[in-house]
Amino acid sequence: MKWLALALLLAPVAAEAADCRDTSFEGASYTVCEVGADEDLRLFHSGPDGAYGSFRNVDLALAAEGKALGFAMNAGMYHRDLSPVGLYVEDGVERSAIVTSDGPGNFGLLPNGVFCIGETFRVIESRAFKKAKTACRHATQSGPMLVIKGKLHPKLLPGSDSRYVRNGVGVSEDGSRAVFVISNEAVNFHTFARFFRDGLGLPDALYFDGNISRLYAPSLGRHDGGFPMGPIVGTVVAKG
Repeated sequence: MKWLALALLLAPVAAEAADCRDTSFEGASYTVCEVGADEDLRLFHSGPDGAYGSFRNVDLALAAEGKALGFAMNAGMYHRDLSPVGLYVEDGVERSAIVTSDGPGNFGLLPNGVFCIGETFRVIESRAFKKAKTACRHATQSGPMLVIKGKLHPKLLPGSDSRYVRNGVGVSEDGSRAVFVISNEAVNFHTFARFFRDGLGLPDALYFDGNISRLYAPSLGRHDGGFPMGPIVGTVVAKG
């Protein structure tokens, strides 16, 4: 019995799925999924047969290892062939280079930024990220930044009529928490950014995408489908 108790004590504990919940801010509905730095959070893009394109395909790939997706979300913009727009790092390997020039569309609305998964989580403005040569186990670039050191992106307009279902990520000041958010109704950038800063108290946040935004949260019975996706972020848990 003593040896059994010791074995149970030393046995690895399976990571829990992300803490996901529905909430509201200023009358708009959101789903929030919070991940701790002690959880196995990864980026996914391609397997032997090409881009995964869906939460289901990532989950099937993990099943071969006896694991599963605990939570997932699309994690950045992508080209028609599903290749990432801007920096993309997976398992320490850079698969797409960082882009720091301005340009058309939301991605080019500088400052944009990088979500970095390392010992802790970070959301960093892209040019600062490049200058610092920040090391990340996983990283994805997107834009625009929503919140930068507690301040809203200066080009986000309170009265904008550009309203979409949107998703993004914010991080706590100490980097111990990454908070993923998807709006459950159409909102503009300014409202979305203020939810991260004023509703969730996060000093840095990055926009992932809009309109095609999707979430996999089995704890809420949610599995959004649709067109194929490029980069995907998600937690890996033991298969139940």
